[in-house]
Amino acid sequence: MKKIVFTFIFLVAGIQIGLAQTEEELKTKLAAKKDSIAAIQGRANAIQAQIDALPGWKIGAFGTIGGSLSGFNNWFAQGIPNNDAGTIGVTVNAYANLLEEKYFWRNSANVNLAWVKLDDRDDPTDDDSFRESTDVFTVSSLFGYKLTNTLAVSTLGEYRTTLLNNFNDPGYLDLGVGITWTPINNLVVVVHPLNYNFVFSKGDAQYESSLGAKIVADYTRKFGAINFKTNLSAFVSYEDADYSNWTWTNSFSYTLWKAIGVGFDFGLRSNKQEAFNYALAQDALLVPPPTEVRTLENTDNELQSFWNLGLSYSF
Repeated sequence: MKKIVFTFIFLVAGIQIGLAQTEEELKTKLAAKKDSIAAIQGRANAIQAQIDALPGWKIGAFGTIGGSLSGFNNWFAQGIPNNDAGTIGVTVNAYANLLEEKYFWRNSANVNLAWVKLDDRDDPTDDDSFRESTDVFTVSSLFGYKLTNTLAVSTLGEYRTTLLNNFNDPGYLDLGVGITWTPINNLVVVVHPLNYNFVFSKGDAQYESSLGAKIVADYTRKFGAINFKTNLSAFVSYEDADYSNWTWTNSFSYTLWKAIGVGFDFGLRSNKQEAFNYALAQDALLVPPPTEVRTLENTDNELQSFWNLGLSYSF
């Protein structure tokens, strides 16, 4: 009986040692394969960088689609027990760049739209339609003549407005000249000390155009399954600091299968003239009206932001 027990113990121990050796061998082989994949990807990225540096047109686009729908019936734990709700968001980043030995022409467009809906089925007077919640539209065109491999004299035109609501009210058009620095293929830094910021508006809105400096930093990169773009666009007014504004947008997408993946976008903006005109509109709705006279100087310039998470698609 003892011999049988000892034989069984040695057999189990031998199986465990064999399995452990097999697991370690498999892990070693897996690590070697991962190193090989990393080396291959590195060579592929180097070749892609050479392709990106070639002269000619470079065209591409990627975007994010996010959304959710929900419905509740007699869900008494919440304030609106019977409701239908939903959100839909779409972001598109597109570019068309002409790169030549002596000059370049870079064009880009960013569209970020979102709708939200909350239908209270117990309230027949409420708005049960989708309403605009995010509305961003920006196009830019940058032309530069190269002085060196990294510096160029340049001119930039950039237009920003909304599409779904209050188109061109306000609308911003920047036109200016200066210097563009391109230290690497994917990074563009624009410094235009001579720039005029045209602001278009209608009705009772109070906006001022002014002369100032335009600063833009844009980094767009595609490596492997990842698309990434970050853009900072700032205007510094020479006439009044309250006329200055800046917008920073970021887009990230990771491809999971073919051209489909997951994407995330977020943006920040500071624009005191927009905050002032929104505050004026809100003051007009108050009864009785506020006693303090609303001015651009006494308006709080709150930071604006948006974000969107959902499926992504790259072209």
